Amino acid sequence: MKILGPPTRSNLLRHRRRLERVRKGIDLLTRKRQALVADLFRVATPAIEARGRVDASAARAYPALLGAAAAHGAAGIDAMGWPARQVEVELTVTESWGVASGAVQRLTPVRRTVEARGQAPPMTGPAAAAAADEFEQMVELLLDAASTELLLRRLAEALARTSRQVNTLENRVAPGLSGEIHRVRALLEEREREDHTRLKHLLRIRQGSTS
Repeated sequence: MKILGPPTRSNLLRHRRRLERVRKGIDLLTRKRQALVADLFRVATPAIEARGRVDASAARAYPALLGAAAAHGAAGIDAMGWPARQVEVELTVTESWGVASGAVQRLTPVRRTVEARGQAPPMTGPAAAAAADEFEQMVELLLDAASTELLLRRLAEALARTSRQVNTLENRVAPGLSGEIHRVRALLEEREREDHTRLKHLLRIRQGSTS
């Protein structure tokens, strides 16, 4: 980062104040990055465990669906899925270190008994009931995992953004300001030496004219 300006004392003071603010910003962003890393590690384990539960549930649900389709056909499965129903959830916004996320809470029970589905057991059959139960359980797991998954993604994005900011300040802004401070200070010192030499020369001329 190259900063140019007239070599004046006011610019020198301005650059020094700006460098001080940049260093404070680096310190603040570094502490934020450390906190984000800690939060990321804290959330990572529950998120991985939640993904594992969803994967295990999906591994049970889809074979059960294939078994139900084999027993009732695709048209029969579609008929059993009617009527559609809504599952209500509540999203609570949370924030940490400026990172906004959300916590998902289930308001509507997803898993139901055969009676609650409104389907007669002889018309449904055990294969379809088992498939419905497995998929309802998977939906519950997906909703429960949504909070940690969203937080994990937001933390990772914030960590990457903060790291870029720290690197920019450390590797571009701060060195550019330091270089400009050194340049202005060197020019001011050179100007002072020239003024001092000029003053000595004038004094010698004045002394020579009065002798």
